Amino acid sequence: MGPERGSAGAPSGPGRAVWLLGGLAAAILAGDVVTKQVALAQLADEVPVRLWGGVLYLSLTRNSGAAFSLGGDYTWIFPIFAVIMIGFLVWLARGVRSLPWAVSLGLILGGVLGNLTDRVFRAPGVFRGHVVDMVSLFDPYGRIWPVFNLADSALVCGVVLAVFLEFTGRPRDGSRRGDTTEVQA
Repeated sequence: MGPERGSAGAPSGPGRAVWLLGGLAAAILAGDVVTKQVALAQLADEVPVRLWGGVLYLSLTRNSGAAFSLGGDYTWIFPIFAVIMIGFLVWLARGVRSLPWAVSLGLILGGVLGNLTDRVFRAPGVFRGHVVDMVSLFDPYGRIWPVFNLADSALVCGVVLAVFLEFTGRPRDGSRRGDTTEVQA
């Protein structure tokens, strides 16, 4: 027996949420790869591009660490953490029936995959690759806010949404806390 179908033929219940999660993660990963390639092609050896009166700058950097280049000497630990996080997110996805939770987890998964791709495939080598960043707020060199990329943005937005959903009592299974009705598997 296949997944239940809604009126438009799209999967309903857990199927629709999982499809949304996976599709969003794939879109974030694809967008991240494309924006990084464009940044490498267009911003290499260029002065930072000032936008919106200096609120935003496009400035190419390669980050061996985390935000503010923290942990740059321990680059190898980030891909290990990312693989563990991906496993955890896939495990969480099994019980997702809530579309807002699917969005949150899809954003997080896409962000983790985007930066893991850099860690695996970029110089100086496998599991030591530096992440390509290109967006800086208020300063062209990241002195006010860390220079970031699409994957970083998706990851942060997904975590903020997850915290909001958790604090407002919205479980991943789509029920509301305090609901007396049972959710069918």
